[in-house]
Amino acid sequence: MTIDPSLTEPTELHRHFLLHKPAGYLSQFISAFPREARLKRFLGELYDFPPGTMAVGRLDEDSEGLLLLTTDGRLSEAVRSHHIEKEYYAQVDGLVTDDALAQLRQGVAISIQGKAYRTGPCLARGLAQAPDLAPRARPVRDDRHGPTSWLSLTLTEGKFRQVRKMTAAVGLPTLRLVRVRIGPWHLGDLAPGQVQELAVADVALL
Repeated sequence: MTIDPSLTEPTELHRHFLLHKPAGYLSQFISAFPREARLKRFLGELYDFPPGTMAVGRLDEDSEGLLLLTTDGRLSEAVRSHHIEKEYYAQVDGLVTDDALAQLRQGVAISIQGKAYRTGPCLARGLAQAPDLAPRARPVRDDRHGPTSWLSLTLTEGKFRQVRKMTAAVGLPTLRLVRVRIGPWHLGDLAPGQVQELAVADVALL
């Protein structure tokens, strides 16, 4: 019996990365718009990612923090599902109140692509002090413009600019947004722009 060699050759292993995305970068590698391609900064400037790498659960240009990148479409789909938590630290304009946290936990009304949407229940808590994060190149806002505070939001959904819309809905516009966790992976000491490659065992459970 002749065995097809293609059935015995090992399949190509996918590669997976954690990136601390700095503010000012788009969560993509190219742009179809010539002006944007000239003026914006892209992930490929930060690391020599292999062909086929995709960002999972994008962060908007001004947001920072943990970004998962992979060449495996199945992993991307699993992480974007409602089974995987994503935690964010948000610095907001004003002081976090118990009432605002209660509203966030229950879900709030926001707009997604011009349509009304009510967010699902989430974990929300105020942070007693500013988290230990890398400083921004430029301060978010001068303290003379009023008090700011920090809160943590843990979601299992990820609509476009959802966290910013949620905090605005309870009267606390977001000034700085940092994703600090995706499922089992934490931002930790990863510096802005730094990349950590994950071993296959690190993603096996997902």
